[in-house]
Amino acid sequence: MPKVLIIEDDIVIQELISFNLKREGFEVLLAADGLTGLDTARSANPDIIILDLMLPVLDGYEVCKALRSNHRTTRMPIIILSARNEVTDKVIGLELGADDYMIKPFSPKELIARIRARLREHQRISSSIEPKTKLAFGDLEIWPGDYVATLAGKPLTLTVKEFEILEIFLSHPNQIFSREHLLQKVWGYDNAWDTRTVDVHVSNLRQKLQGMGKSITTVRGIGYRFSL
Repeated sequence: MPKVLIIEDDIVIQELISFNLKREGFEVLLAADGLTGLDTARSANPDIIILDLMLPVLDGYEVCKALRSNHRTTRMPIIILSARNEVTDKVIGLELGADDYMIKPFSPKELIARIRARLREHQRISSSIEPKTKLAFGDLEIWPGDYVATLAGKPLTLTVKEFEILEIFLSHPNQIFSREHLLQKVWGYDNAWDTRTVDVHVSNLRQKLQGMGKSITTVRGIGYRFSL
């Protein structure tokens, strides 16, 4: 039974999500503030987190940042569910490592569909135990099986999504990938619902790769290519 942690201070929304999840066979944990939610995530090890941004004590951005900075929770799927619908809010949430972003008001059916998609993706990653050969280009090296990346011998701090995009690029140098293709391969969506998500993660990846980031070139009107 998948375990879902809902970090949400609005009791009505808590109950709405909890009711629909339990009806679908999920186990539900609740937290009404960011600090309690963070502690619960660390102690209860949920399969996925539904996270509001405007929380008391510790806001959702800080919760997301803290989860992604700890090796025990860094791969834990996070769906932000917020009334903040500005593009900037969404970009910040994705930059901090959230896997998805939904805007209130929302459809419980859509939320559950996205939860299932994120859990399938997480299961695919977790069950991929076959060792993979190190991929390298210049000073950049990655170990796909361990989600480890280094640049000039120094560790790179990448989110799971950033790492998987980089793995695709290094595995297929000079090949053009559409945003829709990357969205499907990395996020598991069958239909391109928001290619901006891909742009945000590629932009972050470029910055973290420093000078090597220039190797990721934009193909106008299509997507991206990692040029050797």
